[in-house]
Amino acid sequence: MKPPAFDYHAPRGLGEALEVLAGAGPHGKVLAGGQSLIPLLNMRLASPSHLVDINRVAELDTLVVADGGVRVGALARHAAVERSSSVARAQPLLRTALKLVAHPVIRNRGTVIGSLVHADPSAELPAVLTVLSGSVRLARHGGGERDVPAGAFFTGPLESAVEPGELAVSAFFPSLPPRTGSAFCEVARRHGDYAMAGAAAVVGLDEDLRIVSAKVACVSVGPVPVLLEMSEVCAHRPAASVDWAAVAASVRERIDPEGDIHATAAYRRHLTGVLAERALRIAAQEAAGEQGREGLDG
Repeated sequence: MKPPAFDYHAPRGLGEALEVLAGAGPHGKVLAGGQSLIPLLNMRLASPSHLVDINRVAELDTLVVADGGVRVGALARHAAVERSSSVARAQPLLRTALKLVAHPVIRNRGTVIGSLVHADPSAELPAVLTVLSGSVRLARHGGGERDVPAGAFFTGPLESAVEPGELAVSAFFPSLPPRTGSAFCEVARRHGDYAMAGAAAVVGLDEDLRIVSAKVACVSVGPVPVLLEMSEVCAHRPAASVDWAAVAASVRERIDPEGDIHATAAYRRHLTGVLAERALRIAAQEAAGEQGREGLDG
């Protein structure tokens, strides 16, 4: 199929891009990697009057690692973020999750910001931003910038807080404090497919290696990533003494997945409990300095 007709814009600076988007309003769409947008256009599921290609806006092709976290610019490709050793040191969960995103040929072109703005509840990066309490920076012509926290950024399936005329210029993924570990586990029918279920976990320990904080963002169980605070279930105990079966049961009780052609609701609920438990255990092991980080992609 072919996309509907649209006016094509190729701005060469951020100011020009924002000006074009302001003029396009709700009828404009931004093209960066295009790995999600182009199929939507070809299937006539999106029909913008204006397509704003930002690939010539060099100032958006940034990847900055500083004290406190990683700021990813709107044109930073999945592959560049995945391969960055400085990013992996500052925020290892990003690399862990990116290895599960689609296939290398797609990661070579797709962008981190594009994945976040696409807001697919089955995607990995929205869950990562959510569990890390990250944020997305939005810019508007003549209106400055605003930072939207992950909890407010994802508003529904394929819906985000980006308003007409705004451009998502970067996302911030905070680093984790000492004695804190992370993990991402998922199951897909084939490697590179969207996950039937998945979980991104972060666990913090005290000086005695007892769990003091634990949270997990679940994938494919709701209209947005479902963030569950698990501290009450497993806090104040070393990982070895946590009742992990109770952790899995708690996750299952607090989610309400739907069935589809890939999995029934009951199977997805069971699987999410297994993956959340596994991700939390791995994150606790990493926080304690143990070896054995792993993921599941079956």
